[in-house]
Order: sequence, then structure tokens, then C-alpha cells
Amino acid sequence: MAGNNTSLQGKFGIIIGGSGLVGGAIVHYFKKKWGCEILAPNSKQLSIRDSEDIRGFFQELRPDFIINSAIAAIDSNPKISFEINYLGTINIAKVAAALGIPYIFFSSAAVLPEGENLTEENHRPLRPAMSNYAKSKLMSELTLEHLRKTEGLDHTVVRLAIVYGKHDHKIQGFHRLLFSVADQSMPMLFTGRNVCHSYSNAKKIPYFLRHILLNREEFSGQTFHFVDPNPVRLAQLILTIRSYLELKRPREMYLPYPVARFGANFLKKAIKQLIRLGIDARMPPELMFLKNFYETQTLSAKKLKSSSFVDSFPNESVFTQLPEVIQYYLTRWEQLNLIAAYDKEFFDPQRLSEEFLNSPETLLADIHADRVSPFSAFRTDKQ
Repeated sequence: MAGNNTSLQGKFGIIIGGSGLVGGAIVHYFKKKWGCEILAPNSKQLSIRDSEDIRGFFQELRPDFIINSAIAAIDSNPKISFEINYLGTINIAKVAAALGIPYIFFSSAAVLPEGENLTEENHRPLRPAMSNYAKSKLMSELTLEHLRKTEGLDHTVVRLAIVYGKHDHKIQGFHRLLFSVADQSMPMLFTGRNVCHSYSNAKKIPYFLRHILLNREEFSGQTFHFVDPNPVRLAQLILTIRSYLELKRPREMYLPYPVARFGANFLKKAIKQLIRLGIDARMPPELMFLKNFYETQTLSAKKLKSSSFVDSFPNESVFTQLPEVIQYYLTRWEQLNLIAAYDKEFFDPQRLSEEFLNSPETLLADIHADRVSPFSAFRTDKQ
């Protein structure tokens, strides 16, 4: 795929993990917006854990590129994590190398240590004590670089931080945080006062992938942090969600980490007892990252800014997207009876009804100038 191409129209790509938040966004944009033929096989159509299955699948198909956004559940056992996150990644990479096509791999901030302004050159040392998820992602990054040197693999690693966006069918990551506030299961702040994290906008990811596929000379063999330029203070984010939902909890009290860790360990023991009694009970898998709630980890976006990629939505952030995201997930969770119904008359994240009551002229002008989006469900993306 030459660097001077300007379109993906007519190209054929395969995406592994196309049903997730990130993969679903890629499939949607590539198909609907850019006219690219995308095949997103499910696990029954293609098991990336089985090299024979992969060989048979690709014997008839000759894609122009492969994107891998598949991951095992973060609390998966070592066997599943190793086979899906690592072996699957490398199996697909070898296919890409053999076909001489680009391979885009999604990694994670989990491979990085805590700290501020971490660069693409940073990563944690590979150690047995790492979580299965972090270990498999780091091993994948290291082996992909090895395959670049030994087999000529044309790959790009895209490291994501905490991903936010709509249309995620699982309650995990950022959406677990949102659910905890909406469900009133967070009595106080499970973080430190000044703990900051980086965030990745799922809506922007397809634009970046399109650009790097069309500019292989610049992006081949490279790792990029795809994150919003400004880190976010976790406590501020939680309290902003609370404010939108007009709730009293969590209270602005910071639970010390030793207390939070004690509570998590106690809950683990209680769940084990319930399981012995035949009661199906599980801890949220994100609790394995409890320590991260109390440690700052921000990823540098300097390399991304210095590249030829131009952000199509430079003013979007997790805060600007909160109203839409909250509205989407509250509606979904209410329909699934996962949370108590919110009174739609009072749930008004953008405060439009308040302006309608007190400043209708200003509201009308804002709507006409497209500064607010009361009809977002019917808008088309013109970017």
C-alpha cells in the first residue's frame, strides 16, 4: 500500500476483534464512510489460537491489511491470555509478513509503568509478576519488533490508554467507572486527590488507522500512543459524572489505598465462600488494577502530534463527550434492568431544558450554530 494513496475505497481488510468498542468503530467507519470492504470474523469463523485454522482461513483470502483489536477478558487465566493475546497476535503477524501486507496491532498502557509523560520507548520490564493481560501485550510488542527485523513484517503498534465511547456491549474500563457512579455503588472516591490518567477516544481511532494505512513509509515499524493530549484527573472525572447525574454520591472523600486494598481482599474471600455454597459471584475484573486508581500514569502524545496525522476532532475530550456517553449508557442499562430508571425530565446533561426555560433565544442561537447537539441521533458525520 503505497504512501501516496489517498483512499481506502476498494481495499479489502480483515479485522480481528471487530465486535468490541474499538473494533466496532473501525468496522463502521471503514465500511460506511470510506467504502472499504472489511471482514470481521467471529471466533467460530476463525480461531486465532489455532495456526491451522488461520492457515485455512487465509488460503482463500488475500487482504490488503490486517487489524488486530482482539483481547481476552482481562481476568482470563494464563492459558487463554497467552493463546489469544500473544499466540493469536503472532500467528496473524506471520500471515501478514508472508503476504507482505500491513499489520496494525492494538496494545495497551498496561505495558507501561506509572509516571507522567511516558513515551513510546518506555515499557515495564517483562516479569512473571505482571498481570496476564499486561504480560501478553508486552510480549506481543517485543515479538512484533523481532518479526520486523527477521521477517520484514510491516507493522504499527497503537497503544491505547483508557478508552471511552459509545456502543460498548460490555461494562468494563471507563464504562465500569460510569456504571459504579450511576448505580450508586461508589460511596466515596477510590483514588488519590491528584491522580491523573490518559484517555483514548474510540471515535478518533478509525481516522488514525486510515491515515497510517495510507502512509506506510512514515508509520511502518513504529509505536504510537493514541491518546487525548490532556491527561485527566480521575477525581474530577468522577465528580463531573456525579454532577451530570445530580447525585450525592460518591462523596468528595478520598479512600486511602491501604483501606481500599483491604476491602478488595475481604471481598475476594467472601466471594470464594459464596462460590463454595454454589452461588455464582464474581468480582469486577478491573479490581485487579485497583492500585492504578491510586497511581498517576499519563502517556505522551508528542510523537503523535509530530506526525503527519491531523486530528479531525481536536476539541473533543472525555469531558465534552460525557453527556452523549452518559445518555447512551443510562438508556441501555435501564433497558437491561441493570440500574434503576432515571427520571428523563431531570436528567439533562447539557442543561438544555434549563436554557429553554430561562434563555430560549440563546439556546436557539446555539442550536443553529451547531454548538449543542439535541438531535445527535439523526446527524451525519461530515468530517
